[in-house]
Amino acid sequence: MVWVTASPYIRGMMNFAMNDAMNLATKDLRLAKPGQLNAALRDYDSVRRAIAFISERWRAQPTIEAMADASGCTADELHHLFRRWAGLTPKGFMQALTLDHAKGLLRDSASVLDAALDSGLSGPGRLHDLFVTHEAMSPGEWKNGGEGMTLRFGFHPSPFGTAVVIASERGLAGLAFADAGEEPSALADMKRRWPRATYIEDYLATAPLAQRIFDKKLWRPDQPLRVTLIGTDFEVRVWETLLKIPMGHAVCYSDIAKKIESPKASRAVGAAVGKNPISFVVPCHRALGKSGALTGYHWGITRKQAMIGWEAGQVGMQ
Repeated sequence: MVWVTASPYIRGMMNFAMNDAMNLATKDLRLAKPGQLNAALRDYDSVRRAIAFISERWRAQPTIEAMADASGCTADELHHLFRRWAGLTPKGFMQALTLDHAKGLLRDSASVLDAALDSGLSGPGRLHDLFVTHEAMSPGEWKNGGEGMTLRFGFHPSPFGTAVVIASERGLAGLAFADAGEEPSALADMKRRWPRATYIEDYLATAPLAQRIFDKKLWRPDQPLRVTLIGTDFEVRVWETLLKIPMGHAVCYSDIAKKIESPKASRAVGAAVGKNPISFVVPCHRALGKSGALTGYHWGITRKQAMIGWEAGQVGMQ
């Protein structure tokens, strides 16, 4: 088992009523119905639509009124929502989403990744504020498609849409995201990764994990989040490297390939990043194309942009 800690990951998580969302989550057995979003999910939906609009038109520098119209709220509401959600204005968020920003992150990626890997997992630097401890499944268990495993799942509110949380007896095994009405397909996608496992819907079992991930008050080194990495040996090595990328920085696939001593395997690294079953906690959103392009993201490019832009806001607040 390896301990992984990282520099500040998500400061001030969900200042805009995350506590209310979590209180609601613990009282309800599950989200009432797909499409009936609580306050946190409604806020994310407005942010998501604004981000989609900004990401397509950032070169034209759209006005706050145009952004607000796309998000379905007033300019004043959007301004305050962004301030609560990310700690910066919509204009600042727009700047954070540009390719220049992504390239800026890449300019020091090699030194950042080197520092993270060379500092030693037990060093004084906090490499991952979620305080993650992880272990990998045996190759035999992975090859059997999860046969003999019991995986429990639940749907929970999060800053980035509905979170599909999957837990094994060893800890968190899967984390996916879905927009309203897409929860069943997101769950089906996760199930295809381990088709022979037994799945049980158990909101009460997965709620503590959801809280542990999205409530910063629970990010404690003496109570690390236990994660089970289920994949090939190569995939696990890629995911372990992702865990060491500090918030506010990004690396390209070729950097990761070099770090795992497979310098010619950039494409394979990209495929492994795309197969990461524990989104956000294992920060695959920080992996970019060599040119600095955001490239694809299994749970939607807009969600990836939201995570990067949100983190940029948190770094700016430090």
